[in-house]
Amino acid sequence: MSQMLRRAFHLLKSMSRPERWALATLLSLALVSGTGLVHTFYMDNTVVVPTTGGTYIEGSVGLLQPLNPWFTVQNDVHRDIVSLVFAGLLRYNPQSRRIEDDLATMKVSSDGKTYTLTLKEQLFWHDSTPDNPHPVTVEDVLFTFRTIQEPGFPNQLLAQNFRGVNVTKVDDRAVRFALAQPYGFFPSNLTIGLLPKDAFTGIPVGKLDQALDFGFKPVGAGPYRFKGVVQTDVSSEITLERFPRALPPEYHLDRIVFRIFPDYSTLLGDLRTLQGVRLVPRNRDGDPLIPKRFRARTYTLPQYVALFFNLDRRALQDEKLRLGLQLGTDKQTIADSIHQPLIVDTPLLEIDVSDWRYQFDLTAAQGALFASRWHLPEKLRLQRLLEQDEANKAGGFRTEPVVYLETGAALSLSGSLAAIGAGTRINGIALVRHRTGTGTWAVAIPTAGGTGTLKIGENLLRMTDDRGRTVDSFYLQRFASRDQYQRAMEERRLVIAFLQGRGGTVPAQDRITPERLFLDRGFLRLRRGEDPVSARRNDRDEPLQLTLLTSGAPPEYRQVAEQMQEQWARLGVQVTIEIPASRDALQERLLRRDYDLVLFGQSLLDNLDSYPYWHSSGMQKLTGNAGDLRRDAYNLSQYVSFKADSLLDTVRRTGNEKERTDALKQLRDVLKQDVPAIFLYSPVYTFAHHQRIRGIDLGSLSLHSDRFLTLSQWYVKEHRQFVEGKNWWSLFPWLRSLIEG
Repeated sequence: MSQMLRRAFHLLKSMSRPERWALATLLSLALVSGTGLVHTFYMDNTVVVPTTGGTYIEGSVGLLQPLNPWFTVQNDVHRDIVSLVFAGLLRYNPQSRRIEDDLATMKVSSDGKTYTLTLKEQLFWHDSTPDNPHPVTVEDVLFTFRTIQEPGFPNQLLAQNFRGVNVTKVDDRAVRFALAQPYGFFPSNLTIGLLPKDAFTGIPVGKLDQALDFGFKPVGAGPYRFKGVVQTDVSSEITLERFPRALPPEYHLDRIVFRIFPDYSTLLGDLRTLQGVRLVPRNRDGDPLIPKRFRARTYTLPQYVALFFNLDRRALQDEKLRLGLQLGTDKQTIADSIHQPLIVDTPLLEIDVSDWRYQFDLTAAQGALFASRWHLPEKLRLQRLLEQDEANKAGGFRTEPVVYLETGAALSLSGSLAAIGAGTRINGIALVRHRTGTGTWAVAIPTAGGTGTLKIGENLLRMTDDRGRTVDSFYLQRFASRDQYQRAMEERRLVIAFLQGRGGTVPAQDRITPERLFLDRGFLRLRRGEDPVSARRNDRDEPLQLTLLTSGAPPEYRQVAEQMQEQWARLGVQVTIEIPASRDALQERLLRRDYDLVLFGQSLLDNLDSYPYWHSSGMQKLTGNAGDLRRDAYNLSQYVSFKADSLLDTVRRTGNEKERTDALKQLRDVLKQDVPAIFLYSPVYTFAHHQRIRGIDLGSLSLHSDRFLTLSQWYVKEHRQFVEGKNWWSLFPWLRSLIEG
């Protein structure tokens, strides 16, 4: 080898300088070309794959509370953390939109009443150590679900999911859930995180929500275990670390850190420390307020916001009124005002509604309201005047229907004696023979005291015979004010013009219609551009005034309520908005059904089950006793329909997908016909993450926390590896193929 080097050295020395430069250039080109070929081979035969390592830090707004899957229903921030620390027997897959196995495998009986769950092997709680393993057992499963069924369990909203369910042990690995009736959505209830029985020894059922030692140092069986919590001046910081499990899938991120801030402004001030932001707010233009180098991902949940009619209220039992209000609600304007693009027309979000899209139609709305028992006062006034005019024409009694008489004056009437008999009176005043002797009678009706006095306003003149029986009558309006008299005469002119227009002898553009009239201080006149729409009234002259209850959070609810208030005012419907000062005050009014209308949101979760919201069993029974109020009475409209109940039962119980779809379509039409609520929009949310966090695919979420159900795909570190069947030895065949090709 040394001899070869000496020869190469002597060869180089014997070369001239230009020859040495040429050789160096050739060698450099060969090296660069070889390196390029190797790099090309490597890039063509390898792929980028995630590798373990790295930390994801997410900021959210809220308050730190104990972490326990039994008590996360009303706390989305804590549900996020709980979804990673704890694991259920089953899990929802947002990509397939199905309930799948997690800690257990599931078998369902042919009649759909029995669910058998068998725990997988090598399942351990987070406090396990090599010296002291703590496996997940059937006893833990029984404890988790039987505790929920205890009478004193603090979360009755969760308890209702397991009422009538018999939970029994099959063997050391399996548990059976037996239902009284088939319920196709039951697997969703088994996604709740399991809890270790040993951690709650000695704690009474009624005080489980006060188990703070566990709540602030939880032990679960999920993919990440709780490491600690740190309180800072600006946030509460919860750190989770990856827990090695025998279950697939494998998670890449070593740590997940949740930083909970009191408000979004504080969060933005600490943005440099975050890789993700939960529920990004929007600016006035509706654009998400995301920082640079962050990517916004919008998503929807199976939720809708609706205006629910309280059908216990007499006014709202008028189906035509409800239809008119629905047709007169401009959803597009409402959605645009709060930058919510997804309008909905039905609570049944799982069915195709492309063949039925609600349309705002002010003319149709007015038509439906016209057919209701609630009318604009102009219509009632016009109808009253027309009835009086018709009654005045029926008999032989004739005089001017509108008179100007100051107090103290008398109304003089006369007529033919041939038309009446002896003893005839008008308003109790005897007729007298006219002194001219022409065969006529006369009478003076007083305006200041005495028998038959004419009052200011409407009067009914009655002509009676000698036995006191009414033989004729006449409606007459008397005024002592010149202004009122002139307005009454103008009203009279409009009534005559209306009658002429109804006869078809007047051109359409000149006809007087009820829509062109305005009731001003008790008299009709032509409507002006600045005139508001009058409040509707019923036949008993009661005004249509409705109370709309809603929440102060989210703030969009107030905006929507004010939009509806403005839109319905143009229909003649007066709405008063009421927003309770606290969440508890709102909840109390919801329980007591203390509202005419309530603007509220409802969530169908992953099973899209509408049963709790529209079945009559979800009504609140108002007995007057506060102790009888049910917190699980979700039927906010107090809606009762035998047909809807039957269809909802079918949807829940059938295992036949076609039968279920047909029932949903029929139910959609029933709700469309009955109008128990006006469905407005489905909220759109925004989640933002730093661009270096990769592999995120949210899928179809049912809860905000479901974004972590695909956390196994998230990563920040990566490396390249050869594709299957390739390695460095494949370089030589690859080079040969290039040469031969």
